[in-house]
Amino acid sequence: MLRRRPASRRAERTLAATGALALLTAAAVTGLTPASSSASSHREAPLIAGDPRADNTDVYAFTSPDKPDTVTLVANWLPFQEPNGGPNFYPFAQDARYNIKIDADGNGKPDTTYTWEFTDHIRDDADQFLYNTGVVKSVNDETLNFRQTYSLKVTDSNGNTKTLLKDSPVAPSNVGKASMPDYASLRKEAVLPLPGGGTAFAGQASDPFFLDLRIFDLLYGGDLSETGHNTLAGYNINTLAIQVPKSTLALKGDAKRNPVIGVWSTTDRRGADITGAGSKGSEDTSAQAANDGKATAKDGNADEWRQVSRLGNPLVNEVVVPLKFKDAFNALSPVKDATITPVVDKVKDPIVPKLVESIYKIPAPATPRNDLVEIFLTGICKECGPIKADLNSQRLNQDVDKAAVVPAEMLRLNMAVPPAAKPNRLGVLGKDLAGFPNGRRLNDDVVDIELQALEGAAQTGKIVPALAAGDAVDTPYREPGDTFPYVALPNTAAVNQADSLHPDGGVGAGLGGLVSGDGFPVVPVTALGGGALLAVAGVLALRRRHGVGQA
Repeated sequence: MLRRRPASRRAERTLAATGALALLTAAAVTGLTPASSSASSHREAPLIAGDPRADNTDVYAFTSPDKPDTVTLVANWLPFQEPNGGPNFYPFAQDARYNIKIDADGNGKPDTTYTWEFTDHIRDDADQFLYNTGVVKSVNDETLNFRQTYSLKVTDSNGNTKTLLKDSPVAPSNVGKASMPDYASLRKEAVLPLPGGGTAFAGQASDPFFLDLRIFDLLYGGDLSETGHNTLAGYNINTLAIQVPKSTLALKGDAKRNPVIGVWSTTDRRGADITGAGSKGSEDTSAQAANDGKATAKDGNADEWRQVSRLGNPLVNEVVVPLKFKDAFNALSPVKDATITPVVDKVKDPIVPKLVESIYKIPAPATPRNDLVEIFLTGICKECGPIKADLNSQRLNQDVDKAAVVPAEMLRLNMAVPPAAKPNRLGVLGKDLAGFPNGRRLNDDVVDIELQALEGAAQTGKIVPALAAGDAVDTPYREPGDTFPYVALPNTAAVNQADSLHPDGGVGAGLGGLVSGDGFPVVPVTALGGGALLAVAGVLALRRRHGVGQA
Protein backbone atom coordinates (compact mmCIF):
# COMPACT_ATOMS: atom_id res chain seq x y z
CA MET A 1 0.00 0.00 0.00
CA LEU A 2 1.29 3.43 -0.90
CA ARG A 3 1.93 5.90 1.90
CA ARG A 4 -0.62 8.69 2.27
CA ARG A 5 0.61 12.25 1.90
CA PRO A 6 -0.15 15.10 4.30
CA ALA A 7 -3.39 16.90 3.50
CA SER A 8 -1.59 20.00 2.22
CA ARG A 9 0.52 17.90 -0.12
CA ARG A 10 -2.49 15.99 -1.39
CA ALA A 11 -4.32 19.25 -1.95
CA GLU A 12 -1.43 20.62 -4.00
CA ARG A 13 -1.31 17.47 -6.11
CA THR A 14 -5.07 17.63 -6.57
CA LEU A 15 -4.68 21.14 -7.94
CA ALA A 16 -1.93 19.90 -10.25
CA ALA A 17 -4.21 17.13 -11.47
CA THR A 18 -6.96 19.70 -12.03
CA GLY A 19 -4.53 21.72 -14.12
CA ALA A 20 -3.72 18.62 -16.11
CA LEU A 21 -7.40 18.03 -16.81
CA ALA A 22 -7.69 21.61 -17.98
CA LEU A 23 -4.86 20.99 -20.38
CA LEU A 24 -6.59 17.86 -21.67
CA THR A 25 -9.77 19.82 -22.26
CA ALA A 26 -7.83 22.41 -24.23
CA ALA A 27 -6.17 19.62 -26.17
CA ALA A 28 -9.53 18.15 -27.09
CA VAL A 29 -10.71 21.52 -28.33
CA THR A 30 -7.62 22.14 -30.44
CA GLY A 31 -7.30 18.57 -31.66
CA LEU A 32 -3.81 18.23 -30.21
CA THR A 33 -2.20 15.44 -28.22
CA PRO A 34 -0.08 15.93 -25.07
CA ALA A 35 3.70 15.68 -25.06
CA SER A 36 6.59 14.52 -22.94
CA SER A 37 10.01 15.51 -21.70
CA SER A 38 13.64 14.72 -21.05
CA ALA A 39 16.57 14.55 -18.40
CA SER A 40 19.93 15.79 -16.11
CA SER A 41 23.29 14.67 -14.51
CA HIS A 42 25.34 14.48 -11.29
CA ARG A 43 27.80 11.59 -11.54
CA GLU A 44 25.82 10.09 -14.41
CA ALA A 45 28.53 7.91 -15.96
CA PRO A 46 31.31 5.74 -14.46
CA LEU A 47 34.35 7.63 -15.74
CA ILE A 48 33.11 11.18 -15.15
CA ALA A 49 32.09 10.23 -11.60
CA GLY A 50 35.82 10.00 -10.90
CA ASP A 51 36.49 13.48 -12.32
CA PRO A 52 34.04 15.77 -10.46
CA ARG A 53 35.61 19.07 -11.58
CA ALA A 54 34.84 18.08 -15.18
CA ASP A 55 31.35 16.74 -14.40
CA ASN A 56 28.68 19.11 -15.68
CA THR A 57 25.50 18.45 -13.74
CA ASP A 58 22.68 20.66 -15.02
CA VAL A 59 21.87 23.12 -17.78
CA TYR A 60 19.22 25.85 -17.57
CA ALA A 61 18.01 28.13 -20.36
CA PHE A 62 15.25 30.70 -19.96
CA THR A 63 14.16 34.16 -20.99
CA SER A 64 15.45 36.47 -18.25
CA PRO A 65 12.45 37.36 -16.04
CA ASP A 66 13.67 40.87 -15.26
CA LYS A 67 15.17 41.52 -18.72
CA PRO A 68 12.88 39.74 -21.19
CA ASP A 69 14.86 40.92 -24.21
CA THR A 70 17.70 38.66 -23.04
CA VAL A 71 18.27 34.96 -22.45
CA THR A 72 20.09 33.51 -19.44
CA LEU A 73 22.11 30.32 -19.73
CA VAL A 74 23.31 28.56 -16.57
CA ALA A 75 25.51 25.47 -16.39
CA ASN A 76 26.81 23.77 -13.24
CA TRP A 77 29.80 21.57 -12.44
CA LEU A 78 31.43 19.71 -9.52
CA PRO A 79 28.46 18.17 -7.65
CA PHE A 80 27.94 17.40 -3.96
CA GLN A 81 30.16 20.12 -2.53
CA GLU A 82 30.13 19.80 1.26
CA PRO A 83 30.40 23.48 2.34
CA ASN A 84 33.07 22.76 4.95
CA GLY A 85 35.31 20.86 2.54
CA GLY A 86 38.53 22.80 3.27
CA PRO A 87 41.32 23.56 3.16
CA ASN A 88 41.27 23.40 -0.65
CA PHE A 89 37.55 23.87 -1.20
CA TYR A 90 36.21 23.76 -4.78
CA PRO A 91 38.06 25.50 -7.62
CA PHE A 92 37.35 25.01 -11.30
CA ALA A 93 39.97 22.90 -13.07
CA GLN A 94 42.66 24.95 -14.80
CA ASP A 95 43.50 22.03 -17.11
CA ALA A 96 39.98 21.91 -18.57
CA ARG A 97 37.74 23.97 -20.83
CA TYR A 98 34.12 24.58 -19.84
CA ASN A 99 31.64 25.25 -22.64
CA ILE A 100 28.03 26.30 -23.19
CA LYS A 101 26.97 25.63 -26.78
CA ILE A 102 24.02 26.90 -28.79
CA ASP A 103 22.59 25.43 -32.01
CA ALA A 104 20.33 27.89 -33.83
CA ASP A 105 19.74 26.01 -37.10
CA GLY A 106 19.11 22.46 -35.86
CA ASN A 107 22.07 20.75 -37.55
CA GLY A 108 23.40 19.36 -34.25
CA LYS A 109 26.48 21.58 -34.37
CA PRO A 110 27.13 24.70 -32.28
CA ASP A 111 26.58 28.06 -33.94
CA THR A 112 27.75 29.86 -30.80
CA THR A 113 30.13 28.47 -28.16
CA TYR A 114 31.05 30.22 -24.93
CA THR A 115 34.28 28.84 -23.43
CA TRP A 116 35.71 29.48 -19.95
CA GLU A 117 39.33 28.68 -19.03
CA PHE A 118 40.66 29.15 -15.50
CA THR A 119 43.97 30.09 -13.88
CA ASP A 120 44.97 29.51 -10.24
CA HIS A 121 46.71 32.24 -8.21
CA ILE A 122 48.34 31.42 -4.86
CA ARG A 123 49.94 34.17 -2.79
CA ASP A 124 51.93 31.88 -0.47
CA ASP A 125 52.18 28.17 -1.20
CA ALA A 126 55.41 27.63 0.76
CA ASP A 127 54.34 28.79 4.21
CA GLN A 128 50.53 28.57 4.11
CA PHE A 129 47.92 25.85 3.79
CA LEU A 130 44.89 28.10 4.27
CA TYR A 131 42.44 29.15 1.54
CA ASN A 132 42.32 32.54 3.26
CA THR A 133 44.45 34.00 6.04
CA GLY A 134 41.92 36.48 7.43
CA VAL A 135 38.62 38.20 6.73
CA VAL A 136 37.99 38.43 2.97
CA LYS A 137 36.37 41.70 1.91
CA SER A 138 36.96 41.58 -1.85
CA VAL A 139 37.81 39.06 -4.55
CA ASN A 140 41.35 40.51 -4.67
CA ASP A 141 41.83 40.80 -0.91
CA GLU A 142 45.38 40.00 0.25
CA THR A 143 43.86 37.68 2.84
CA LEU A 144 42.59 35.44 0.04
CA ASN A 145 45.54 33.09 -0.30
CA PHE A 146 43.96 31.16 -3.18
CA ARG A 147 41.91 32.72 -5.95
CA GLN A 148 41.03 32.06 -9.57
CA THR A 149 40.62 34.15 -12.69
CA TYR A 150 39.22 33.16 -16.07
CA SER A 151 39.05 34.07 -19.71
CA LEU A 152 35.76 33.91 -21.60
CA LYS A 153 35.73 33.48 -25.36
CA VAL A 154 32.94 33.15 -27.89
CA THR A 155 33.30 31.12 -31.09
CA ASP A 156 30.94 31.21 -34.07
CA SER A 157 29.98 28.39 -36.44
CA ASN A 158 32.93 29.19 -38.71
CA GLY A 159 35.48 28.86 -35.92
CA ASN A 160 36.04 32.59 -35.49
CA THR A 161 36.88 33.30 -31.85
CA LYS A 162 36.64 36.52 -29.87
CA THR A 163 37.80 37.14 -26.30
CA LEU A 164 35.03 38.68 -24.21
CA LEU A 165 36.72 38.71 -20.79
CA LYS A 166 40.29 38.19 -19.63
CA ASP A 167 41.77 37.78 -16.14
CA SER A 168 38.28 38.12 -14.68
CA PRO A 169 37.65 37.17 -11.03
CA VAL A 170 35.86 34.02 -9.93
CA ALA A 171 33.70 34.31 -6.83
CA PRO A 172 35.57 32.19 -4.24
CA SER A 173 34.19 29.21 -2.37
CA ASN A 174 32.23 30.38 0.65
CA VAL A 175 34.53 29.46 3.54
CA GLY A 176 32.12 30.70 6.24
CA LYS A 177 30.79 33.83 7.89
CA ALA A 178 33.91 34.41 9.97
CA SER A 179 36.08 34.45 6.86
CA MET A 180 33.54 35.99 4.48
CA PRO A 181 30.93 37.90 6.52
CA ASP A 182 29.48 39.59 3.43
CA TYR A 183 29.68 36.95 0.75
CA ALA A 184 26.97 38.67 -1.29
CA SER A 185 29.36 41.55 -1.96
CA LEU A 186 32.03 39.10 -3.15
CA ARG A 187 29.58 37.63 -5.63
CA LYS A 188 28.61 41.08 -6.83
CA GLU A 189 32.25 41.74 -7.78
CA ALA A 190 32.19 38.56 -9.91
CA VAL A 191 29.13 39.65 -11.95
CA LEU A 192 30.72 41.35 -14.95
CA PRO A 193 29.42 43.21 -18.02
CA LEU A 194 30.27 41.88 -21.47
CA PRO A 195 31.40 44.02 -24.38
CA GLY A 196 28.51 44.63 -26.75
CA GLY A 197 25.92 43.83 -24.11
CA GLY A 198 25.35 41.03 -21.66
CA THR A 199 26.61 39.80 -18.30
CA ALA A 200 28.72 36.88 -17.07
CA PHE A 201 29.36 35.13 -13.77
CA ALA A 202 31.63 32.34 -12.51
CA GLY A 203 31.58 31.10 -8.94
CA GLN A 204 30.00 28.94 -6.28
CA ALA A 205 26.26 28.66 -5.61
CA SER A 206 23.76 26.58 -3.70
CA ASP A 207 22.87 23.65 -5.95
CA PRO A 208 19.50 24.59 -7.48
CA PHE A 209 18.63 21.04 -8.48
CA PHE A 210 16.13 19.33 -6.21
CA LEU A 211 14.98 15.73 -5.89
CA ASP A 212 14.96 12.71 -3.62
CA LEU A 213 17.81 10.48 -4.79
CA ARG A 214 16.35 7.51 -2.97
CA ILE A 215 14.75 6.86 -6.31
CA PHE A 216 17.69 4.50 -6.78
CA ASP A 217 16.54 2.39 -3.82
CA LEU A 218 14.05 0.45 -5.95
CA LEU A 219 12.19 3.62 -6.87
CA TYR A 220 11.67 5.22 -3.45
CA GLY A 221 11.78 2.06 -1.37
CA GLY A 222 9.47 -0.02 -3.54
CA ASP A 223 6.36 1.51 -1.96
CA LEU A 224 6.97 5.27 -2.17
CA SER A 225 7.90 5.28 1.51
CA GLU A 226 11.25 6.96 0.79
CA THR A 227 10.28 10.38 -0.54
CA GLY A 228 10.14 13.97 0.62
CA HIS A 229 13.87 14.39 1.38
CA ASN A 230 15.82 16.77 -0.87
CA THR A 231 19.09 14.88 -1.20
CA LEU A 232 20.89 17.97 -2.49
CA ALA A 233 19.82 20.25 0.36
CA GLY A 234 22.81 22.12 1.73
CA TYR A 235 25.25 21.14 -1.01
CA ASN A 236 26.94 23.67 -3.28
CA ILE A 237 27.86 23.64 -6.96
CA ASN A 238 30.17 25.58 -9.30
CA THR A 239 28.20 27.79 -11.67
CA LEU A 240 28.90 29.45 -14.99
CA ALA A 241 26.19 31.82 -16.18
CA ILE A 242 25.81 34.20 -19.06
CA GLN A 243 23.01 36.60 -20.01
CA VAL A 244 22.96 37.94 -23.56
CA PRO A 245 20.53 39.64 -25.95
CA LYS A 246 18.33 37.15 -27.80
CA SER A 247 19.68 38.38 -31.12
CA THR A 248 23.15 37.19 -30.09
CA LEU A 249 21.98 33.56 -30.15
CA ALA A 250 19.27 33.54 -32.83
CA LEU A 251 19.81 32.30 -36.37
CA LYS A 252 20.92 35.27 -38.52
CA GLY A 253 20.63 37.44 -35.42
CA ASP A 254 16.84 37.64 -35.82
CA ALA A 255 15.07 36.32 -32.71
CA LYS A 256 11.62 37.23 -34.08
CA ARG A 257 11.93 35.13 -37.23
CA ASN A 258 14.12 32.47 -35.63
CA PRO A 259 13.31 32.20 -31.91
CA VAL A 260 14.23 28.55 -31.20
CA ILE A 261 17.68 27.53 -29.97
CA GLY A 262 19.18 24.30 -28.66
CA VAL A 263 21.54 24.43 -25.65
CA TRP A 264 24.01 22.02 -24.06
CA SER A 265 27.20 22.18 -22.01
CA THR A 266 30.44 20.24 -22.30
CA THR A 267 33.82 19.86 -20.63
CA ASP A 268 37.06 19.31 -22.52
CA ARG A 269 40.34 17.98 -21.21
CA ARG A 270 43.61 18.12 -23.12
CA GLY A 271 44.76 14.67 -24.24
CA ALA A 272 41.85 12.85 -22.59
CA ASP A 273 40.27 9.93 -24.42
CA ILE A 274 37.27 8.18 -22.94
CA THR A 275 36.44 6.21 -26.07
CA GLY A 276 39.72 4.37 -26.56
CA ALA A 277 39.96 6.05 -29.95
CA GLY A 278 43.29 7.80 -29.49
CA SER A 279 43.72 10.87 -31.68
CA LYS A 280 42.28 9.37 -34.84
CA GLY A 281 38.98 10.79 -36.04
CA SER A 282 37.65 11.57 -32.59
CA GLU A 283 34.10 12.40 -33.71
CA ASP A 284 33.61 9.26 -35.79
CA THR A 285 35.40 6.97 -33.36
CA SER A 286 33.37 8.33 -30.45
CA ALA A 287 30.22 7.43 -32.32
CA GLN A 288 31.54 3.97 -33.11
CA ALA A 289 32.54 3.48 -29.48
CA ALA A 290 29.05 4.43 -28.39
CA ASN A 291 27.55 1.89 -30.76
CA ASP A 292 30.00 -0.77 -29.61
CA GLY A 293 29.78 0.12 -25.92
CA LYS A 294 33.55 0.63 -25.76
CA ALA A 295 34.66 3.36 -23.39
CA THR A 296 38.07 3.36 -21.75
CA ALA A 297 40.19 6.02 -20.11
CA LYS A 298 43.33 6.31 -22.20
CA ASP A 299 45.68 9.13 -23.01
CA GLY A 300 45.16 10.63 -26.44
CA ASN A 301 47.22 13.25 -28.23
CA ALA A 302 48.61 15.42 -25.42
CA ASP A 303 47.96 18.62 -27.42
CA GLU A 304 44.38 17.85 -28.43
CA TRP A 305 41.30 18.90 -26.46
CA ARG A 306 38.72 16.14 -26.05
CA GLN A 307 35.19 16.24 -24.75
CA VAL A 308 34.76 14.19 -21.56
CA SER A 309 31.36 15.37 -20.29
CA ARG A 310 28.15 16.59 -21.84
CA LEU A 311 24.68 17.64 -20.71
CA GLY A 312 21.59 18.97 -22.44
CA ASN A 313 18.23 17.75 -21.18
CA PRO A 314 18.20 16.52 -17.59
CA LEU A 315 18.41 12.75 -16.99
CA VAL A 316 19.14 11.50 -20.50
CA ASN A 317 22.47 9.87 -19.69
CA GLU A 318 21.32 8.78 -16.23
CA VAL A 319 18.12 6.94 -17.01
CA VAL A 320 17.88 6.53 -20.78
CA VAL A 321 21.41 5.50 -21.75
CA PRO A 322 22.41 1.99 -20.52
CA LEU A 323 25.55 1.60 -18.42
CA LYS A 324 27.51 0.12 -21.31
CA PHE A 325 27.24 3.30 -23.37
CA LYS A 326 27.28 6.11 -20.78
CA ASP A 327 30.96 7.07 -21.01
CA ALA A 328 31.00 7.04 -24.80
CA PHE A 329 27.83 9.16 -24.91
CA ASN A 330 29.63 11.82 -22.86
CA ALA A 331 32.19 12.14 -25.66
CA LEU A 332 29.65 12.63 -28.45
CA SER A 333 28.44 15.79 -30.14
CA PRO A 334 24.67 16.03 -30.72
CA VAL A 335 25.17 15.80 -34.48
CA LYS A 336 25.98 12.09 -34.01
CA ASP A 337 23.13 11.21 -31.66
CA ALA A 338 20.73 9.81 -34.23
CA THR A 339 23.43 7.42 -35.47
CA ILE A 340 23.85 5.72 -32.09
CA THR A 341 21.50 2.78 -32.42
CA PRO A 342 21.61 1.53 -28.80
CA VAL A 343 20.72 4.96 -27.44
CA VAL A 344 17.94 5.65 -29.95
CA ASP A 345 16.51 2.19 -29.20
CA LYS A 346 16.35 3.04 -25.49
CA VAL A 347 14.53 6.29 -26.24
CA LYS A 348 11.93 4.33 -28.18
CA ASP A 349 11.79 1.58 -25.56
CA PRO A 350 12.95 3.17 -22.26
CA ILE A 351 14.02 1.22 -19.19
CA VAL A 352 12.23 3.25 -16.48
CA PRO A 353 8.63 2.31 -17.37
CA LYS A 354 9.56 -1.37 -17.27
CA LEU A 355 11.14 -0.89 -13.86
CA VAL A 356 8.05 0.92 -12.60
CA GLU A 357 5.89 -1.90 -13.91
CA SER A 358 7.98 -4.54 -12.15
CA ILE A 359 7.83 -2.71 -8.80
CA TYR A 360 4.49 -0.88 -8.81
CA LYS A 361 2.56 -3.01 -11.32
CA ILE A 362 1.76 0.06 -13.40
CA PRO A 363 1.67 -1.08 -17.05
CA ALA A 364 4.41 0.41 -19.20
CA PRO A 365 3.19 2.43 -22.20
CA ALA A 366 3.24 0.73 -25.57
CA THR A 367 6.35 1.09 -27.70
CA PRO A 368 7.87 2.49 -29.84
CA ARG A 369 7.88 5.74 -27.82
CA ASN A 370 7.95 8.20 -30.70
CA ASP A 371 6.70 10.87 -28.32
CA LEU A 372 9.98 10.61 -26.41
CA VAL A 373 11.95 10.68 -29.64
CA GLU A 374 10.31 14.01 -30.40
CA ILE A 375 11.13 15.40 -26.96
CA PHE A 376 14.70 14.12 -26.72
CA LEU A 377 15.90 14.42 -30.29
CA THR A 378 13.80 16.66 -32.53
CA GLY A 379 11.99 19.24 -30.44
CA ILE A 380 8.23 19.63 -30.56
CA CYS A 381 6.55 20.63 -33.80
CA LYS A 382 3.62 19.41 -35.85
CA GLU A 383 5.84 17.97 -38.53
CA CYS A 384 8.35 16.46 -36.08
CA GLY A 385 6.30 13.58 -34.70
CA PRO A 386 3.13 12.52 -32.90
CA ILE A 387 2.81 15.68 -30.78
CA LYS A 388 0.76 17.91 -33.03
CA ALA A 389 1.84 21.30 -31.76
CA ASP A 390 4.55 23.83 -32.53
CA LEU A 391 6.70 24.64 -29.51
CA ASN A 392 10.48 24.32 -29.59
CA SER A 393 11.91 22.64 -32.66
CA GLN A 394 14.44 24.57 -34.74
CA ARG A 395 12.26 23.63 -37.71
CA LEU A 396 10.01 26.47 -36.56
CA ASN A 397 12.73 29.03 -37.37
CA GLN A 398 11.72 30.74 -40.61
CA ASP A 399 15.23 30.94 -42.04
CA VAL A 400 16.27 27.36 -41.24
CA ASP A 401 17.29 24.87 -43.93
CA LYS A 402 14.98 22.01 -43.00
CA ALA A 403 16.98 19.55 -45.06
CA ALA A 404 19.96 20.15 -42.76
CA VAL A 405 18.06 19.61 -39.50
CA VAL A 406 19.02 16.37 -37.73
CA PRO A 407 17.71 14.61 -34.60
CA ALA A 408 19.98 15.68 -31.73
CA GLU A 409 19.68 15.67 -27.94
CA MET A 410 19.75 19.18 -26.50
CA LEU A 411 17.67 21.47 -24.27
CA ARG A 412 15.49 23.50 -26.62
CA LEU A 413 14.10 26.97 -25.87
CA ASN A 414 11.62 29.06 -27.81
CA MET A 415 12.69 32.59 -26.95
CA ALA A 416 9.38 33.99 -28.23
CA VAL A 417 7.56 32.67 -25.15
CA PRO A 418 7.61 35.48 -22.56
CA PRO A 419 8.40 34.93 -18.87
CA ALA A 420 5.44 33.76 -16.83
CA ALA A 421 3.84 36.24 -14.43
CA LYS A 422 3.41 33.38 -11.95
CA PRO A 423 5.85 30.58 -12.80
CA ASN A 424 4.51 27.08 -12.23
CA ARG A 425 6.99 24.40 -11.13
CA LEU A 426 5.29 21.90 -13.46
CA GLY A 427 6.04 24.03 -16.51
CA VAL A 428 3.79 23.31 -19.46
CA LEU A 429 1.90 20.74 -17.38
CA GLY A 430 0.86 23.64 -15.17
CA LYS A 431 -0.17 25.69 -18.25
CA ASP A 432 3.12 27.63 -18.01
CA LEU A 433 4.62 27.63 -21.50
CA ALA A 434 7.79 29.34 -20.28
CA GLY A 435 8.80 26.25 -18.31
CA PHE A 436 10.28 22.84 -18.93
CA PRO A 437 10.42 21.25 -21.45
CA ASN A 438 10.48 24.63 -23.19
CA GLY A 439 13.91 25.45 -21.83
CA ARG A 440 14.41 24.97 -18.11
CA ARG A 441 14.17 27.41 -15.20
CA LEU A 442 15.77 27.01 -11.79
CA ASN A 443 12.39 26.21 -10.17
CA ASP A 444 11.12 23.72 -12.74
CA ASP A 445 10.39 20.34 -11.13
CA VAL A 446 11.91 18.30 -13.92
CA VAL A 447 11.92 15.03 -11.97
CA ASP A 448 8.16 14.99 -11.48
CA ILE A 449 7.61 16.15 -15.05
CA GLU A 450 9.83 13.53 -16.61
CA LEU A 451 8.63 10.63 -14.50
CA GLN A 452 5.08 11.25 -15.68
CA ALA A 453 6.27 11.67 -19.27
CA LEU A 454 8.12 8.35 -19.17
CA GLU A 455 4.97 6.76 -17.77
CA GLY A 456 2.96 7.88 -20.77
CA ALA A 457 1.29 11.11 -19.64
CA ALA A 458 2.29 12.54 -22.99
CA GLN A 459 0.38 9.85 -24.83
CA THR A 460 -2.69 9.46 -22.62
CA GLY A 461 -3.02 13.02 -21.40
CA LYS A 462 -3.58 11.67 -17.90
CA ILE A 463 -1.41 11.81 -14.81
CA VAL A 464 -0.54 8.35 -13.47
CA PRO A 465 -2.40 8.51 -10.13
CA ALA A 466 -0.12 6.14 -8.20
CA LEU A 467 2.88 8.35 -9.02
CA ALA A 468 1.11 11.72 -8.85
CA ALA A 469 3.03 12.79 -5.73
CA GLY A 470 6.36 12.23 -7.48
CA ASP A 471 9.30 12.45 -5.10
CA ALA A 472 7.49 15.00 -2.86
CA VAL A 473 10.37 17.47 -3.31
CA ASP A 474 8.92 20.46 -5.10
CA THR A 475 11.32 23.40 -4.70
CA PRO A 476 15.07 24.09 -4.62
CA TYR A 477 16.68 24.17 -1.19
CA ARG A 478 17.43 27.87 -1.71
CA GLU A 479 15.02 29.94 -3.77
CA PRO A 480 16.54 31.63 -6.84
CA GLY A 481 17.24 35.34 -6.72
CA ASP A 482 15.42 37.93 -8.81
CA THR A 483 18.45 39.24 -10.71
CA PHE A 484 21.33 37.70 -12.64
CA PRO A 485 22.88 35.17 -12.01
CA TYR A 486 19.66 34.07 -10.20
CA VAL A 487 21.28 31.05 -8.50
CA ALA A 488 21.15 31.28 -4.70
CA LEU A 489 24.23 32.12 -2.67
CA PRO A 490 26.25 29.11 -1.43
CA ASN A 491 25.61 27.35 1.88
CA THR A 492 28.17 27.25 4.71
CA ALA A 493 26.80 24.82 7.33
CA ALA A 494 27.83 21.17 7.23
CA VAL A 495 25.41 18.99 5.29
CA ASN A 496 25.71 16.24 7.92
CA GLN A 497 24.00 18.50 10.47
CA ALA A 498 20.82 16.58 9.70
CA ASP A 499 18.79 18.08 12.53
CA SER A 500 19.28 21.54 11.05
CA LEU A 501 18.12 20.35 7.65
CA HIS A 502 14.91 18.54 8.51
CA PRO A 503 12.14 19.15 8.94
CA ASP A 504 12.04 22.83 9.86
CA GLY A 505 15.67 23.87 10.11
CA GLY A 506 17.94 25.06 7.36
CA VAL A 507 21.56 24.89 6.44
CA GLY A 508 22.96 28.24 7.52
CA ALA A 509 24.12 30.47 4.73
CA GLY A 510 26.30 32.63 6.93
CA LEU A 511 25.93 35.53 4.55
CA GLY A 512 25.13 38.38 6.84
CA GLY A 513 21.42 37.72 6.46
CA LEU A 514 21.07 37.46 2.68
CA VAL A 515 20.67 33.89 1.46
CA SER A 516 18.92 34.47 -1.81
CA GLY A 517 16.59 36.87 -3.56
CA ASP A 518 12.83 36.98 -3.25
CA GLY A 519 12.20 34.73 -6.23
CA PHE A 520 11.39 35.62 -9.81
CA PRO A 521 9.67 38.98 -10.27
CA VAL A 522 6.25 39.33 -11.78
CA VAL A 523 6.63 40.05 -15.49
CA PRO A 524 3.54 40.82 -17.58
CA VAL A 525 2.74 38.07 -20.07
CA THR A 526 2.44 39.35 -23.60
CA ALA A 527 0.41 37.72 -26.34
CA LEU A 528 2.08 34.88 -28.19
CA GLY A 529 2.35 35.32 -31.91
CA GLY A 530 0.87 33.05 -34.53
CA GLY A 531 -1.53 31.22 -32.22
CA ALA A 532 0.55 28.04 -32.41
CA LEU A 533 2.23 28.59 -29.06
CA LEU A 534 -1.10 29.26 -27.37
CA ALA A 535 -2.32 25.91 -28.56
CA VAL A 536 0.59 24.22 -26.86
CA ALA A 537 -1.05 24.93 -23.48
CA GLY A 538 -3.30 22.02 -24.27
CA VAL A 539 -0.52 19.80 -25.45
CA LEU A 540 2.10 18.98 -22.89
CA ALA A 541 0.72 17.08 -19.88
CA LEU A 542 4.08 16.38 -18.33
CA ARG A 543 6.05 16.11 -15.09
CA ARG A 544 9.98 15.57 -14.23
CA ARG A 545 13.87 14.58 -13.78
CA HIS A 546 17.38 14.67 -12.08
CA GLY A 547 16.08 12.36 -9.38
CA VAL A 548 15.88 9.60 -11.94
CA GLY A 549 19.42 10.46 -12.64
CA GLN A 550 22.31 11.04 -10.37
CA ALA A 551 21.98 14.38 -8.74
